[in-house]
Amino acid sequence: MAMLVVVTENVPPRLRGRLAIWLLEIRAGVYVGDVSKRIREMIWDQVNSLAEEGNVAMAWSCNRESGFEFQTYGENRREPTDHDGLRLVRFLPPKDN
Repeated sequence: MAMLVVVTENVPPRLRGRLAIWLLEIRAGVYVGDVSKRIREMIWDQVNSLAEEGNVAMAWSCNRESGFEFQTYGENRREPTDHDGLRLVRFLPPKDN
């Protein structure tokens, strides 16, 4: 079991309802819980199936140097990047409209 945090933006109510089955919504769009790897992977499958045009960040505790791992779904100006084996986030400039 590992602590899991899921942050959603602009996702359909159906996904929010699915997340609420397994996790506690502590703020609008912010879910936390202590789940197994199998449940975490199932939750990520639900994100990929139901998030549509929204975006999602999911982070969980693990035995890495940073103490956690994360993955993202959808477009966002914050983009995961690998730097010598360390996962970081780079902030992209705004797109020209």
